[in-house]
Parts: sequence; structure tokens; C-alpha cells
Amino acid sequence: MKVEHIKSIDEFLKVIDSCSGKVELVTAEGDRLNLKSKLSQYVSLASIFSDETIEGLEIIAYESEDTAKLVAFMQRG
Repeated sequence: MKVEHIKSIDEFLKVIDSCSGKVELVTAEGDRLNLKSKLSQYVSLASIFSDETIEGLEIIAYESEDTAKLVAFMQRG
């Protein structure tokens, strides 16, 4: 799923942390980063989050309830 226009990084990470299954970020090169890992959140995403607005990420959530959480987060704006 494409995730766009994230304005609150802290709220986004709270939603990720609340997910029960694996959640991955797919890079432009096709690499998959485990977003449940704090190391991935802080190191791998630091450059993406540097301007405090995230324009477009490819996120894969493996559990349907986790996908629903991410969709609900995106609909809140």
C-alpha cells in the first residue's frame, strides 16, 4: 500500500508499533526494511523523516488488522 503525506511521524510510528504482525517499508531498490524494529525506524528512516513530511512510501502489512490500522491513520490526515 502507498502511504502518503504523513504529517506526524510520532503518530505514524505509534501506529506501526501497535501492529501485531510484520510491517515492512519497500525501498526504491526493492529492499524490505522491518518497521517494527526500532533500529530500522531510527537509522533507516532518518533521512526520509528529516523534512517532517513523508510524501510516498510503499508499506506492506502482513496482517489485515494492521492494514486497517494504517488505512485508518491515513484517513485521519
